[in-house]
Amino acid sequence: MAVHVIDEANRCLNCKKPMCRQGCPINTPIPQMIQAFKGGDINEAGEMLFENNPMSLVCSLVCNHEKQCEGHCILGRKGQSVHISSIENYISDTIFDKIKIECKPKNGKMVAVIGAGPAGITIAILLTKEGYSVTIFDAKDKVGGVLQYGIPDFRLPKSILERYKKKLLDIGVKIRPNTAIGNALEIKDLVRDGYQSIFIGTGVWRPKTLGVKGESLGNVHYAIDYLANPDAYDLGDKVAIIGMGNSAMDVARTVIRHGARKVTLYARGLHSTASEHETTYARLDGADFQFGKQIKEINEDGPVFTTILYDEEGNQIGTEEEPDQVYADSTIVSISQGPKSKLVSTTEGLKASQNGLLMTDDEGRTTIPGVFASGDVVLGARTVVEAVAYSKKVAHAMDEYMKSKED
Repeated sequence: MAVHVIDEANRCLNCKKPMCRQGCPINTPIPQMIQAFKGGDINEAGEMLFENNPMSLVCSLVCNHEKQCEGHCILGRKGQSVHISSIENYISDTIFDKIKIECKPKNGKMVAVIGAGPAGITIAILLTKEGYSVTIFDAKDKVGGVLQYGIPDFRLPKSILERYKKKLLDIGVKIRPNTAIGNALEIKDLVRDGYQSIFIGTGVWRPKTLGVKGESLGNVHYAIDYLANPDAYDLGDKVAIIGMGNSAMDVARTVIRHGARKVTLYARGLHSTASEHETTYARLDGADFQFGKQIKEINEDGPVFTTILYDEEGNQIGTEEEPDQVYADSTIVSISQGPKSKLVSTTEGLKASQNGLLMTDDEGRTTIPGVFASGDVVLGARTVVEAVAYSKKVAHAMDEYMKSKED
């Protein structure tokens, strides 16, 4: 391990007002976790983490720590923040498989969870603990959702998701893979079959398009499709990536690992919108960056851009007249994604906003009583820890709803 977690734990000041905890979207008890670890009780530290965040093992690897816990560490004001993520990962990874999830006796009520992403896994664990019989339905063949099909293995080893699957099965959660609700089965079928409450956590799997000429050509692909199975693609030596967010960085680093010799990311603005760490790693891996490039069209030679002119203060002052033809074997579009519409179109009364995101209140209640939602299908493409934090509130609301229906 590059960071010695014992040394990092010893650097923690155990602040009375822990800014690190305030910077965490799920309010992880960081000082208490570190103190338990330093005191020799790694099991207590791990249980503390899992109780607060069932996806702690994942979040320790994929969170934007530089803007959250570590970015708020007081030591970072004049030096180096405590590497909280490494401590959390070491603890979570060490104790995950031996954590025993205590579940209340079965209460005879069934819950359907649509989507096996981080939100769905969180809901399944929390409601199973409360005595509900939970079945997860997922359109894919493996659990994890975006964790499985949208984050490269070098950032999140897929063996971790297999461990989560085992944990779910161990506590009695049933999993139906390759079952997209909205096809053969619809939400009305779940209601008919006795599910007292239904959770929707289907994520965002429809790529946002550029809307330019040439987007349907054979040398153009979408990031979310590519990351799901990179081995299926033959991209050639030169690859252009339109977009500069975290997903685009994942694409660039994956493309390089699959043999591309020249990979360039293009952004309309003057800065990367990805985290500083992900941007730096992409540069280290060999990706190039071009800023001030507005996509105009894509042809068989590659993308065509208009170059945007900015003044010294970063204000757009015009564009160059001559288009910039980039020669690339393949072009990958990575400008975010939105939800698919099949669930809404097959479920009477389920309403979505104009951009396709499900309409809910602050506790995940949709426009149908007993049907709840959280995660990216409600919030849009956001972080794993935000999805988990929101899902904890939703699980509580679902529990209250079902208890209110007791005879």
